[in-house]
Amino acid sequence: MAEEDITGIIKRSLVAGSIAGCSVDLSLYPIDTIKTRLQQKKSLTRGFLFSSLYSGVGSVLIGSGPSSALFFTAYNLSKQTIQFSSQWQTHMTAATLGEICACLIRVPVEVVKQRAQVNRNLSLLTITRSCFQNEGLFGLYRGYFATVTREIPFSIIQFPLWELFKEYWSTKQGYPVAPWQGALCGSISGGIAASITTPLDVAKTRIMLAHHSDIDAASNSFTVMKNIVKNEGFTAGVLPRTMWISIGGLIYFGAFEYVTSLFFSKKT
Repeated sequence: MAEEDITGIIKRSLVAGSIAGCSVDLSLYPIDTIKTRLQQKKSLTRGFLFSSLYSGVGSVLIGSGPSSALFFTAYNLSKQTIQFSSQWQTHMTAATLGEICACLIRVPVEVVKQRAQVNRNLSLLTITRSCFQNEGLFGLYRGYFATVTREIPFSIIQFPLWELFKEYWSTKQGYPVAPWQGALCGSISGGIAASITTPLDVAKTRIMLAHHSDIDAASNSFTVMKNIVKNEGFTAGVLPRTMWISIGGLIYFGAFEYVTSLFFSKKT
């Protein structure tokens, strides 16, 4: 592949991915806060569930853009450089590599964000300092493997479906999909992926929110899921998560497709 092509892919992925990540996370942050609070172990009052819904939003402002940009960079480069006989396999592999890279930024952001969402009186700086004092750097990466365990199945469902739906729509109408059509494809594929992977999301949230002395803090996703199934089932947060991802897919992929078509369609 020519150097210019690689440069174009990187520029498009960084710019469009960053804008897409910030757009969806900021606009739907209150729903994410409700989902996180529903998934924690503590019993909730209605007043707490719907109060201070933007607690911890500063962490998203810092990390959402870079993590999304890193994902799309790895995803798009992988699609071009790793080719299988099946496009489905290529897209799944690219999504997997994209998530592994993106989680290097996403996990510390998630740890701080989710603790702020359930401890609304604590500042982001206080939460970050507490992580370092009690657990060291590992504290900010607690739940990394749980997050990757959740994100990889989610992405290998969502992104191949997104690509498939776009290809089908494009073939049916005889020309490439418009940004709004790509956004709708992303919304549908995201909703499907979200409903299937909610159990992994619940486990990831419990690990990140657990006190460092709690058994869940050192547990893996499968152990936590087993305990949740035994005691509670997997209904916690399923509706907010599915709604959040479905609407979020519309915004996320819509922003990505729009920025790509607006600034890069003639260059790449």
